[in-house]
Amino acid sequence: MTDLHRAAPSPSDLDAEALEWFVRLNRGRGAEQNAEFQAWLAGHAGRQAAFARWQADWQRLDGLPAAGVQQLRRQLAADQAKADRTRAAPASATRRAWLQGWSALVPQAAVAAAVLLTAGGGSYLAWDHWQQQPVFVQNFSTERGQQLDVQLPDGSRLRLDTATRVEVALYRQRREVRLPEGQALFQVQGDATRPFDVLAGAVKVTVVGTRFSVRHTANVPGDDGVRVAVEEGRVRVATVPAAGQCAHPGAAVVTLAAGQQVAADAAGHMAPVGPVAAAGAAPWRDGRITLDDVPLAQALAEFERYGPTGLVVRDAAVGALRMTGTFDPRRLDNFRQALPKVLPVRLQGEAPHTEILAAH
Repeated sequence: MTDLHRAAPSPSDLDAEALEWFVRLNRGRGAEQNAEFQAWLAGHAGRQAAFARWQADWQRLDGLPAAGVQQLRRQLAADQAKADRTRAAPASATRRAWLQGWSALVPQAAVAAAVLLTAGGGSYLAWDHWQQQPVFVQNFSTERGQQLDVQLPDGSRLRLDTATRVEVALYRQRREVRLPEGQALFQVQGDATRPFDVLAGAVKVTVVGTRFSVRHTANVPGDDGVRVAVEEGRVRVATVPAAGQCAHPGAAVVTLAAGQQVAADAAGHMAPVGPVAAAGAAPWRDGRITLDDVPLAQALAEFERYGPTGLVVRDAAVGALRMTGTFDPRRLDNFRQALPKVLPVRLQGEAPHTEILAAH
């Protein structure tokens, strides 16, 4: 046990002594121990405040799972008992050893340990850290040609298109979905206390309750940015800094209403807000690909997201020809038949090795 009569202890020593007394008193208080405790309190003006901090921090653990708190209590008592037996290390060393071993505890107890091992304002930071831990985490993905409907615990629904991956994390105070690749339609359950964020590329979409689609196809040439289209409600779209960079005051922020959409390039630079195309915010949910004046090479890359096309373009001038139309990616034969009718091209070779050539 720390020397109770040491003169002018430092704040860290006071904190370590208070922790020792806190543990001892939690193991049981006899008359002799109570007298020693009162003598310790009277020995320095700062001891009462140090002990009160430990009591306040422990009370903060009421909201944590009981099993985790009990495990923490046992670990703390065991470490202190070991120090009492050896008498070989000062309380601060025992405390450091406990800190080093806390990662073996269950996650909730580890956070509880963080609360107890910090003093003053640090306790708030640790408690806030616990509050920020997700209550639901799961990843969802689709293969080429596959779509998937997902219902989240908060009541929100997601429709994933082909070759799409999302990472969902629901927190106590917010909801977050990352879209590394693909496109999805979001129907968000309204909850003013928990905003819903979608992070895609260099863009963050924030809503409370609405229906909108987000596309992020980094591997599609000419369409490697992010596109957001709103069917119902309103969404806020903002550029976000790349990893390791700070946000700047000039970052673009737009608010979209129903029937509006915006596109951003891979760096987050946004085009002007425009109307949602006549085909809707997410024509792919009905099994359609809508091409709006896009290069043929990009159109082929879009079809490839749904499955192999067997079509190749080697002539850059042919790949640059632009086309418009709506097609069913499951009926590639219709697309093949339409190509020579809408573009000055011809097909050479049989599937699955067909080259698209200039008509002349």
